[in-house]
Amino acid sequence: MGFLGLCLCVGGTAGWLTVGPALGWYASLTHPPLSPPNWLFGPVWTLLYAMMAVSAWMVWRDANRPRRRRAALTAWGVQLAFNASWTPVFFGLHLLLPGLLVILGLLAAVAATAWKFYRVDRAAGLLLLPYICWVSFATYLNAGFWWLNR
Repeated sequence: MGFLGLCLCVGGTAGWLTVGPALGWYASLTHPPLSPPNWLFGPVWTLLYAMMAVSAWMVWRDANRPRRRRAALTAWGVQLAFNASWTPVFFGLHLLLPGLLVILGLLAAVAATAWKFYRVDRAAGLLLLPYICWVSFATYLNAGFWWLNR
């Protein structure tokens, strides 16, 4: 329950930061090709946060590899911190290039987390693959927004 609570807290904060004036600013930007409709972000992130929580729980319950488990869960915390940082930088402060730097850090942290999870519990690592794909796509979008609106 703790992992899910943390993920929902990060997701809820991100959702709160992306309404109202932030949506107006976002709509005013030149959008890169393949930009999805706004309504898609909520359901996708909700599913990804749930998968992140389940995968962390799967690693947490594995008592056979305590050192690997600790390293994996530390990596999970780091990626969650990057995840929580991106929305305030991009949407809150309207900083496209720093947002790109944060999301590149997020992508690296998610990939490292998935690898560490895979070494503890293969299913937990594989459960993060859609997250890697979505953050890769979000990185493309962030780069496109920066390039088109600089």
